[in-house]
Formats: sequence, C-alpha cells, structure tokens
Amino acid sequence: METKRKALGKGLEQLFSNEIINFNDLEKDIIDETPKKDIKEINLSEIRSNPYQPRKVFDPKTLEDLSRSIKEYGVIEPVIVKKTVKGYELIAGERRCKAAKLAGLDTIPAVIKDFNDQEMMEIALLENIQREDLNPIDEAEAYSKIIEIGGLTQEEFARKFGKSRSHVTNMLGLLSLNSYTKDLVRDRKITMGHARCLSKLSDDDKVKALADKVVAHDLSVRELEKLIAESDLPKKEPQYRTHEVRSVKSSIYEKIMREKVGTKVKIGPKKIEIPFDSEMDLERILDILGVSVEDSLYDV
Repeated sequence: METKRKALGKGLEQLFSNEIINFNDLEKDIIDETPKKDIKEINLSEIRSNPYQPRKVFDPKTLEDLSRSIKEYGVIEPVIVKKTVKGYELIAGERRCKAAKLAGLDTIPAVIKDFNDQEMMEIALLENIQREDLNPIDEAEAYSKIIEIGGLTQEEFARKFGKSRSHVTNMLGLLSLNSYTKDLVRDRKITMGHARCLSKLSDDDKVKALADKVVAHDLSVRELEKLIAESDLPKKEPQYRTHEVRSVKSSIYEKIMREKVGTKVKIGPKKIEIPFDSEMDLERILDILGVSVEDSLYDV
C-alpha cells in the first residue's frame, strides 16, 4: 500500500531522515516534483498564515522591495500550502504572500501538499533560520516547540538542523530570561551575546537593570561580561541533564519503523511511540502494521 507520506516525494523524506535538512533543497524538490498543471492560482484571501510560523514581525522594507519585484516580474516561485476546511494554510512563502498583497495581487501560484503539524512547524522554522534573519527569542521558542512535539533530544535536533549542540543549548537558555529582556532581544536592542550573558543570572531585577545599561551606554558583550564579573552577581544553578545512551540497534530499528509507517517513531526505554495527527492517519498506521480495527471490535 502506498502511504500518504511516500506520495509526498523525496523532498519531504528529508524531514524523516537523520541528515541535515536544507530548506532551499527541500522546497525545490517539492516544487520540481509537482507537475506544472498542479500548480494552482489561489486567492490570497483564502490563505491563512502557518500557525507554527515562528516569525512575529516582518521587516517592512524587505516586504516593500519584494513587492516592487513582484509588480515587475510576478511571483516567480510558488508558495506551498495545505488544504483545510476553511481554505488553505501556508506552509512556506509567507513573505511572498504578504508582498503579493502589497503589490495588489488577488491570487498567487501555489503547490498544494498535505503535511502534519510537526512537518509544518519544521518547515516554517527552516525557512526562517536558513533564509531569514530570525530574532534569537523567536528562534529559541521554535527550537523548544519542535523538540517538545517531536520528542527529540537536543543532540538529535542539532544534527537535524545543522546546528552545534552548544548553539542549541545556548539558544534554549534564552527562554529563561524575563519578558522585559526578551522584548529587548526581539527588538534587537541587545544582541544574542548580551542575552546569553544575562540568561545566566538569577536576579531578574539585576538582569533588567543591566539590560537597560547595555542599551543606554551601548555596552559591548565583553564590557557586560566584565561588569557582571566585577559585581559578583548570583548565577543560576547549572542544570544537569542525564542523557540516555541509545544503542546502535535502537537507532536502526527506529529508522526502519519510520520508513515503514511514514511518520516519526520514537523508541525509548521499553516503549515505542508512534504519533498520528488524525483518526484517518491512525487507521493508516494500523493498516500498515496489519491491525484490523473491525475484527477487534467483535472481541470487545
């Protein structure tokens, strides 16, 4: 039986592999594998943003530049959407949609594909961190959400998205900052380096005061580090995490099962987790595993 996931082509298969995902290659594969006749003109009014879009703010100037380009040349590359009951949800290409509206267009070329929530989240993050300058806090929140929903370890996430483990750990550390300081990072009034220094401190009032001092006096990261050291401010207790040692066999079995059922499978200590995104998807997985729901009903 051809599974729904296999029908999506090799571009999507990268999402299930342990190899580094490249957004440009992923998007190109999906578009190249779509026959021209299947690229549809869709009303922009029917398209809603990807609910997992990590970017909260889009730069008006870059949107205006893209809008002028679209007025002159049209939309060169179609967006990717998912069909829903109320229209379409955007998977990739939000800047193109916004710029097309600014250019006065009513429709936009689109490739329609079926994705589950995990895939939509990963693609949205990929587009932003590999194509756009996503601010550190939004990027960290996206990391955290994917790790949680995907059941990934930090090592697995780092490997999959082509990041170092230390970078992922440092990014996630920013989420412990208070909301005031997070907003300064989002507004790019303090840098990732400043935020990383501040995230190690335990006194929120001191963190706010230091963040304000960085902004007011344009302190460098080195100057902030020196100020913190001289003030002997209390640090957060280090978080020690125990890391599960996975056997090579477990990783192989996990990969085989992922390929068989066409979705993420997680093999942990004495348990196997197979997520599904709808009742239909569950029935598809059970069918692949040879479990007959109808026969089981008679035994109840």
